[in-house]
Amino acid sequence: MEALAVRLSGLDPYVDGVIRVVAFYDTLMRRRVDLAALTRASAGLAECVAGIRLHGTGRVIRVAPDGREAAAPTAPAPAPLSASASASASASATVAIVLDDEEIGTVWLERPGPPGPLDEALLERFALAAAAVAERYGPARTTMADPALVELVISPDTDEAGRARALRLLGFAADLPVRVVAVRTQVPLDQVGGLVCPARPVKAALLADVGVILATTVDRDRFPAGVRAGIGAAESPDRSWREARTALRFTTPRRPVVDFEGLGALALLAEIPQDASRDNADVAAVARIAANREDLETLDAYCATGSLRRAADLLHLHHSSVARRLELIAKALGIELTEPAGLVRAGLALTAWRLLDDRRPT
Repeated sequence: MEALAVRLSGLDPYVDGVIRVVAFYDTLMRRRVDLAALTRASAGLAECVAGIRLHGTGRVIRVAPDGREAAAPTAPAPAPLSASASASASASATVAIVLDDEEIGTVWLERPGPPGPLDEALLERFALAAAAVAERYGPARTTMADPALVELVISPDTDEAGRARALRLLGFAADLPVRVVAVRTQVPLDQVGGLVCPARPVKAALLADVGVILATTVDRDRFPAGVRAGIGAAESPDRSWREARTALRFTTPRRPVVDFEGLGALALLAEIPQDASRDNADVAAVARIAANREDLETLDAYCATGSLRRAADLLHLHHSSVARRLELIAKALGIELTEPAGLVRAGLALTAWRLLDDRRPT
């Protein structure tokens, strides 16, 4: 291979330059440099300011070609490597640092002129080296984790020593609590994890059709649209995972994030055998009502608010229209919805019907 590289370098000066860049970064990796040393070496090789930023920590390193910390930039924001630039304008080139298929940061060059002929090769090797360094001096600041390790943490069959070891390998300190969240999402799982626990550590993995998020803290108000999430409450991760999955079953479009702790006695509904629920007259009546989306939304709004006028506000309808709908729904259910006991019956039946299929979109 080395003989081939030498022959190629003799035929093409560009190939010779690329080989030298590759060899340069291979040497840095053998010396096990840290991020600061890697950036200094890159700036010296490129003969311009080089920089690196890690998204997880927000850490930024900018170094001038002489190895000193670079002064505050006056140039425009970094542009893609392919962007053209005149000799009088300051041009920058950026490349993403990718680890485990997740972008964890960026590297860039700030060259006061057009990109150099070897800038693309240099930045690619710089980014690869930065990913290796971030992983070596980790735990790596990626959100996505090895599903096997995450499964060890949340499995009821894992002994405590094995669970502790898996948490340690994932980057969680022994003295920190770990919250478990069960997620179904249209948003990339790593983005959801980063949003709800921006301070880190947070790890995520997809197990079957459910996403798992492990985090030291969870800000329920930061879940983005397009996400259903159940949040466990127990200190033990395996129990917390069981609670999180149960809470996920109680989510609805109107209530996309549910804390198990807030369910209270309602959580008992999840323990009822599905056959028993299907055979219940009230649940069967709700199933018939659900064939009409408007009726289902009206019943849901009324059960959620307990008030005709507040339900009308939620539905953006006049209260008289909602009253007529509820009158017909009450007849179909065989329940007097204006009475407190009837409202409780309808709410329990609606919840039990939803629990028959936790993937139901309504």
